[in-house]
Amino acid sequence: QVQLVESGGGLVQAGGSLRLSCAASGTFDSIYAMGWYRQGPGQQRELVAIIGSGGGTNYAHSVKGRFTISRDNAKNTVSLQMNDLKPDDTAVYFCNAALRTGWNEPLIDYWGQGTRVTVSL
Repeated sequence: QVQLVESGGGLVQAGGSLRLSCAASGTFDSIYAMGWYRQGPGQQRELVAIIGSGGGTNYAHSVKGRFTISRDNAKNTVSLQMNDLKPDDTAVYFCNAALRTGWNEPLIDYWGQGTRVTVSL
């Protein structure tokens, strides 16, 4: 069974920084993309940042220049460094991994349980 466990959320003042981390564990063949999504109050879940197995990245326009996503393929982890946080960044942040549990198995999205980030004025 595959599990994604996030850590690093919390309360921070506007302009501050937080670092989110996510570790994938269990039995799987390979991880393709890993990413972070967020869901603010009354909003739909949205992509924040995504990183491919080769290191290519993509960011939501609202976080470009402030957030940096990185991954360690050897440790099956993905991190999100968030700088210059704004109240609009307040949300529950979810880790995502697209992976195969076996070489001939389909590509499936797995999700963490979410970690809350609150940015105060």
